[in-house]
Amino acid sequence: MANFSKSNVPQFSAEVYQNEYLPEGGREVNAIVTVTSTGGGTTGSPVARSFAPGQSPDAAVAIMVDCSGSMDYPPTKMRNARDATAAAIDTLRDGVHFAVIGGTHVAKEVYPGDGRLAVADAGTRDQAKQALRRLSAGGGTAIGTWLRLADRLLNSADLSDTSIRHGILLTDGRNEHESPEDLGATLEACAGRFTCDARGVGTDWEVKEVTGIASAMLGSADIVADPTGLAADFTQMMEAAMGKEVADVSLRLWTPVGAEIKFVKQVAPTVEDLTDRRTQAGPRAGDYPTGSWGDESRDYHVCVEVPNAEIGQEMLAARVSLVIPQSDGSAQTLSQGLVRAVWTDDMAASTSINPQVAHYTGQAELAQVIQQGLDARKSGDTDGATAKLGRAVQLAADSGNADTAKLLAKVVDVVDAATGTVRLKAKVEDADEMTLETRSTKTVRVKNVQK
Repeated sequence: MANFSKSNVPQFSAEVYQNEYLPEGGREVNAIVTVTSTGGGTTGSPVARSFAPGQSPDAAVAIMVDCSGSMDYPPTKMRNARDATAAAIDTLRDGVHFAVIGGTHVAKEVYPGDGRLAVADAGTRDQAKQALRRLSAGGGTAIGTWLRLADRLLNSADLSDTSIRHGILLTDGRNEHESPEDLGATLEACAGRFTCDARGVGTDWEVKEVTGIASAMLGSADIVADPTGLAADFTQMMEAAMGKEVADVSLRLWTPVGAEIKFVKQVAPTVEDLTDRRTQAGPRAGDYPTGSWGDESRDYHVCVEVPNAEIGQEMLAARVSLVIPQSDGSAQTLSQGLVRAVWTDDMAASTSINPQVAHYTGQAELAQVIQQGLDARKSGDTDGATAKLGRAVQLAADSGNADTAKLLAKVVDVVDAATGTVRLKAKVEDADEMTLETRSTKTVRVKNVQK
C-alpha cells in the first residue's frame, strides 16, 4: 500500500477486502475498498478559523436559498431559512470566499453582488447577515438557474487556484418552472465543477429531485421536515464543508487485458453508483469521481469480470488507486490497493463470501427495495409494497442498520423483523415517508472487519 502525505492535505490509505478464490469457471471478482483520509483539517468554526495563513485549503462556498412564494407559508419558514443561512455564514472559516444566492424562477445575487464572492472575516460576515434581511418570498422555482449562477461564481477567473468549491441548496417545493430536461442538463454541466449538499424543508418538495441534485453533485441530501431545525442542519453542513482539504479525488481502476469492470459503487456512508461516471485515464484504466475529502472513511464495492483460467492460476484482477489531477495534466497517486483472483478446486475456499462484500451487497439491496416499496405504495400496489418493505425490514435487522429500521417502523407495522413479515400502516405522515425515502441510501459499516 502506498500513501500520500503532504502538509495541508490528508494522508490517504486504501485497504482491499475480498475473497480472491474462484472455482473452476469462475469469472466474477468482488472486493470492498476502504479508503481513509487522516491528518486533514478540523471541522467546526472556532477551531477551523485558527489555521495560520497558508495552512488551510482555499475554499469557495455558495449558499442557495429558496425564495419562492411558498416559502411564505407559513411565514416562519422564510425566517428560519434566513437564520439558517446566518448560522452557516458564522461557520465560515476566515479567508473562505462565499456568496449568497436567492432562488426563485430566476437566481439573484443577494451578497456580495456584482458577480463576485466576498472573503470571510468579521466584517463580511456581518454584512452578509444584514443582506439576508432583504430576502423575501415571491415567485416560482427553477433550481437549474440557481446552480448555474453558483457555478459562474464558484468558477470565476479570480478563483482559478481555489481547491474546494462547494454549494448548499435549500428548497421547499417542486422544480415547477423549468423542465426536468433543463435541470438534468444543468446538473450535467455543473458536475465535477463543484460539490453541492441539497436539503428539502417541509414536505411539499420532490424527494427524487433533491436526491438527484445531491447525487449528481457528489453531495449529501436530507429532509428538514420542521423548519426550526434548519439552523442546526446548515451549521453541520458548513462545518463538514470547512473540513474538506482536497478536492477532485478519483478512484482509478486499472485492469489487465481480458478483464473488465462490471460496476463501481460507493457503499458507505451512502450508496452511490459510480459505474456510468467513468472517464478514460489511459490504456485499460478509468477514473471514477469521489469528490472532496477531509478526515473521513468511505467504502467502495468493485466488481471485476476476469477471463477464465485453470485451477492453480492466479492474476491481478484490478489495481485500485486514489489520484488527484496535477496542473500539468498528469495525476498524482495518493494510495493504492490490489484486487486478486486465484482459481482453486477447494470448494470451501471458493464458496466463502467475504463479510465486507456480503454486508454491503445487503446494504445496496436495502436501499433498492425501500425505493421500490415506496414507489409501489404510491402507485397503490399494496402487495408489492408489503413484499419490498418487508424485505427492507429484514435486511435492516440483519445488518444492524437501526436508524433505517426505525424509519421503516413509521411506514409499516413490523410483525416479525427476522422473516420480514410486515403490514402497511393505513395512515403514514408525509414527513415520515419522505424521510425514509431521502435517507434510504444511508448505510452502516461492518462491525467485525475481516481481511
